[in-house]
Amino acid sequence: MTLEEIHRQQPMPAGHDWMQGAGTALHELLVSAQRRGCLTAGVYESAKLMNVDPDNVAFCVLAADQEDEGDIALQIHFTLIQAFCCENDIDIVRVNDVAKLAAIVGPSEDSGEPRDLHCILITNPNEEGWKDPALEKLNLFCEESRNVNDWVPAITLPE
Repeated sequence: MTLEEIHRQQPMPAGHDWMQGAGTALHELLVSAQRRGCLTAGVYESAKLMNVDPDNVAFCVLAADQEDEGDIALQIHFTLIQAFCCENDIDIVRVNDVAKLAAIVGPSEDSGEPRDLHCILITNPNEEGWKDPALEKLNLFCEESRNVNDWVPAITLPE
């Protein structure tokens, strides 16, 4: 059992319904970021962006379905991305439903083909002073999760 699995077994504080709000905030953030051109999808594309310009990354989403859990290469990539995000103070969450992400983000605009949605980065837009309320909610959610030793919280996207 890994440390992350142990932390997931700890109950969240009673009276907090912010888990559901986090799913809605993530949905809003993904839609807003895609509209503004601030969304990078794909494990390799995300790794390239983080290598070139880590200061521009505002948020990270890792997504895996149950069939992906056995993919050792993907799990190694996730571990490296998580370590990089922690080292660079980038908030990060997990989503367990790639199909819901695909419904939100859609296919690649260039080719119309499905994208690799296992890793999605939200970058800071070129606009000065752009603040997304959904991003602020997610940052607060991640901070609250870290307070209960959940360093990569899982979020359920709304239906």
